[in-house]
Parts: sequence; structure tokens; C-alpha cells
Amino acid sequence: MIEQVATAFERKDYHTAAKLLKQLLKESPENPWVQFYLGRLHEVSKKLQDAEKIYRQLLQSTTNTKILAQARQGLQRLKEIEQEARQRAIAQATTEPSNTELGVLVLEPLSNELKAQAAPKFAQILQIDAYTARLTLPSRGWKLYRTGQIGELKFYGTQLQKAGIPCFWATIAAIGQIQVFQVNYFVESAATTTVVCSNQANQVGSLTFNWSEVKARVTGLLPIFEQVVDVDAHRKLERKTQTQDYAQFCDLHLPGRRSILRLSDKGYEFHKGLEITPQTSQNTIRINWNLLGEWLEQQLPQVKVWSDFTPFAQTILDQTEMLGNIQSHIHLFRRDKTNWDPAFHLYSGLVFSNLTQKTDGDN
Repeated sequence: MIEQVATAFERKDYHTAAKLLKQLLKESPENPWVQFYLGRLHEVSKKLQDAEKIYRQLLQSTTNTKILAQARQGLQRLKEIEQEARQRAIAQATTEPSNTELGVLVLEPLSNELKAQAAPKFAQILQIDAYTARLTLPSRGWKLYRTGQIGELKFYGTQLQKAGIPCFWATIAAIGQIQVFQVNYFVESAATTTVVCSNQANQVGSLTFNWSEVKARVTGLLPIFEQVVDVDAHRKLERKTQTQDYAQFCDLHLPGRRSILRLSDKGYEFHKGLEITPQTSQNTIRINWNLLGEWLEQQLPQVKVWSDFTPFAQTILDQTEMLGNIQSHIHLFRRDKTNWDPAFHLYSGLVFSNLTQKTDGDN
């Protein structure tokens, strides 16, 4: 009867093949040829996962060289079908002009236990091996996984989310549309709060908001580099660029206004406006900044603080082309450009974008 099944498949008479297989499955369900043709029936019926499962089981359970060769060919066909479907879906996902914009796909952290469960799914979706997948999935902070056309990134991101792998995506253009105000100082703070600040055109004005509008705080350290003269191993003088100090930054996110209020220890005027820090001759910038941070904590006790900028930045500093598309809105005196500045704005912008995505998703 197996020969009759084979003949039916050659004629593409799948109805007859299915009837014959139904009888064979009752008589000898463990027969590897019966299992193989059941896999073929699943394949032609577009039940690709069922077909793959049977082909892989045959590779483990039989020593028949003909069946092994046929099962391998079946798996290769399934792989080609999946690749063609993926390419069609990606092509469709990037047909709209808005879907060709430059974007980033960010992976969110998973516990080691969840990583072990997610790695095979991640490997299958991204078509990489399981070991690489396990190493790629982050366990602590965010990881920028891929840059490219946002339509393609959204395609992969949606598949990852369906598989229980947390991630999100954003366009560089959307991050560029966030308004950034440089805070000079707070004027008053009660139910509503007012700051004196500069807009992106460097025009000074005031902005009044309610503390309840602030949905996130993002903090980070940006290195300040200086040229120093050092003595090398051959006792010759050489010039080096070294980190001499760090600038402290804190962003307050107001997603309802599509705005970020940016504070820095180098730019905040502690001697003006609301007396947040007692003005004594012994106060250093660091003391004043720490006191300002404590005061903000009192005003925003329920607001999450995002403080994993440095490990995130260290993984993307070499992506000069992508970071070159980001206006940093960091006003530090620098002799040379550094990727640290756009990296901080990208990190803060991704926090902003992620919060906005989740808020939109909840509505």
C-alpha cells in the first residue's frame, strides 16, 4: 500500500494519498515510511510546523538512508518556503515610503530562565543558531539589536513579541521630533511648576507644567575629554585624549506635550530661582546636583528612573553612521565631536518612544 501512496503523491492526487494514509496509520502508525508520507501530506496541506516536526523526528528515530535523505530534503523545502514567505512579507512591509525610514529595534532584558525558553524562538525568527541567540538576548539592560528600514524592523519585532520576547522599535525621525528644552532653573513649585528654559532655537522663556505630566526620569553621565601630555614607554612626550570629568544629565519626560525637559549640572543655574539647595560657600556643583536630584525625587516619588545609559551606550558607540543622524541637544564645550552625546539622546528618546508605544497600546 506504501507504493500506492507514493504513486498518488507522484500524480499529486493528495485526496487518494490521504485516504490510504488514514488506513495505514491505523495498521502500522510507527512505520517510518507511513510517518514520512504523513509529513509530506502536512507539507502540501501547508501545515508546515506539523511537517517539520515529523521530518525532525524521523532524523532521530530511523536509520533507513532513503528516508533520512527524503526527510532532509523535506526540511530544506520547508526552509525555502519560509524564506520566500519572509521575503514577501518584508517586501510588503516596506512598500509604504514611511516604512523605509531609518529605525532601530531594541531588545528588552529577560531572566536567565526565560532566556533559555526564548532562545530557540529567537533563533528561528531571526534565522540564527540557538547558541548565538542565547548570547544575543540581554539579561540586564536594553540592547540595540538592529538598525535598518522601520518596516522590516517592525515585521521582526511583531514576530518576537508574539513569541513572548520583549522588544520595541522606533524611527530616528520620531526621536528627532521630540522637543527638548534646556532647563536653566525652577522658578516655583506647587500644584503647577514653572521652569525658565531655552528651546531648540536657544530662545529663553518659561514653561509651566504639572508634576503629574512627568512620566519618566532618565539620568546619565557623559564623559568630558581633555588633551593631556603623557610620557610613553620610550620616555617620549605624547598627546592623549583622556576622560577628565563627567557631566551629569537628567531628562524629565512629558509625553503629553511630546517634550523633554533636560537638566545638567553644567547648565543648571543653582543660584537663581527657587531655592532648592542652600547657597553656602562650601557647596560644590556635585553637592548642589545631588540635592537637586533628592528634591526631584520628592516631587516625583512614583516616577521610574531610567539609569542604564552607560552600558547601553557602550554597545552602540561604534555605530557612527546611525548616531550621525541624531541631533544630540547636548550643549557641552567639546573640542571634538563624540558619539556619547547622540547616544544619550537616543537612549532618552527610546525611553520616551517606548513609553509612548505602551501608552498608545493601552488606549
